[in-house]
Amino acid sequence: MRQYFRHDHEPPLSIEKWGWKYHHLGIPTNEEKPGEKYLPQYKFYVSGFSSSPFGIEWMRFEPGSPVHELVQKVPHIAFEVDDLDFELVNHDFNIITYPGSPSEGVRAAMIEHNGTPVELIEFKK
Repeated sequence: MRQYFRHDHEPPLSIEKWGWKYHHLGIPTNEEKPGEKYLPQYKFYVSGFSSSPFGIEWMRFEPGSPVHELVQKVPHIAFEVDDLDFELVNHDFNIITYPGSPSEGVRAAMIEHNGTPVELIEFKK
């Protein structure tokens, strides 16, 4: 990806030029949280997203979780995109998790940028 510099008042390139929409911030934790939902296929618990006005989601992983190690250790930001395949093909991203369907009507992939995971999500409309 080519180097891009922006001014303080400018939104990130992903929002300004690519049209991505902020969706959530996923934060790994070792603490049990109220209202956790278990996702057995990924061996982790998720909570907070449905009640957070800021889209903050807590993730607590079990040993042996198949989720990429970086996602288990470093918070990630997630963006909604209109066409997941287009975004992955038309940008020079380091893909760490290829597209999959974590739930009905949802496709997602994870990329890595400067040591941070970034999730791209497409919703069936």
